[in-house]
Amino acid sequence: MATKKKAAAKKKAKPNRTDAALKELRAFGLAYPGAHTKSPWPGHLDLAVNDKTFAYLSIEGEPLGISCKLPQSSAMALLLPFTKPTEYGLGKSGWVSAKFEKGAAVPLDMLKSWIDESYRAQAPKKLVKELDAKRGGA
Repeated sequence: MATKKKAAAKKKAKPNRTDAALKELRAFGLAYPGAHTKSPWPGHLDLAVNDKTFAYLSIEGEPLGISCKLPQSSAMALLLPFTKPTEYGLGKSGWVSAKFEKGAAVPLDMLKSWIDESYRAQAPKKLVKELDAKRGGA
């Protein structure tokens, strides 16, 4: 019986890959000029700039969900099996949603590029210029 308890504790203590990815993505987005979190409804802790959301993100403990505005790459993104147009009519404006079940492999580099594209689409031009200056004119 002690062995079962140890195995259960070890399984419980194992970090969830999607939760770790979510934390990394949120930290990545918060590094942008003027970025902050906002939580307009339960089950979300989103990224915003000047109170304008640029990434809808799920919360830890749930399947990883992300929605970003992708004015340049939405058509390509929608070819991926884990994506769909964002609901509530946002898909018509280039918003794309992706969902990853707990423990699934998460394409972090791609999702970071989505956050970057979405930030640039939503942020004031002044903050985008500040970002580019910090990155050496990216």
